[in-house]
Amino acid sequence: MGLTYFKRFRMEIGLRSWRGLPVWARSVWDDAYELVAWTEGLLDSHAEAKYHSFRNELDANVFPCLGDFDGCRRLMTEISQRTNFVPGATWLARFRGDGACEECGTVQGVSDQGDFGAIQNLGVTSSHRGRGLGTRLLAESLTGFREAGLTRAYLEVTARNDGAIRLYQRFGFRTVKTLYKAADVAVV
Repeated sequence: MGLTYFKRFRMEIGLRSWRGLPVWARSVWDDAYELVAWTEGLLDSHAEAKYHSFRNELDANVFPCLGDFDGCRRLMTEISQRTNFVPGATWLARFRGDGACEECGTVQGVSDQGDFGAIQNLGVTSSHRGRGLGTRLLAESLTGFREAGLTRAYLEVTARNDGAIRLYQRFGFRTVKTLYKAADVAVV
């Protein structure tokens, strides 16, 4: 194991003028997908979607709990039990097609620093990427923050996650700080 530093960006957006799903993202929604609002009974479903979204990604090196189902379940439990958890900013994407039902995306939200909403672990499973699920999950989460009376939102993203950064920038997120996260990583 060797200590490695991962460059990450803190990105923020104002919510005062947030009006929901941006016009550019209002494409045809595939009826095989549904977004499901948070309930406690969905904790394992969120953990499953989180695990399958992150287990083979760089962020599982940055945050090892994301590479393990039990770690994802512990993280979901911790997030959902926080006093500043925002259920309205927490969503699950589910695929129902070809006789299957599959959890394929997740996002959680907490309030932080007064009037800020903090996006936690927005992820979409690799086989369902490119279908607008990340866009829809992010839009629902931001709407949930606004409905909770929060005026700004932020997230952190690993600098090498170009696709996520492009999505966040299209929404209007701007980088306000560069951070470095230390992690023990197997040296190959």
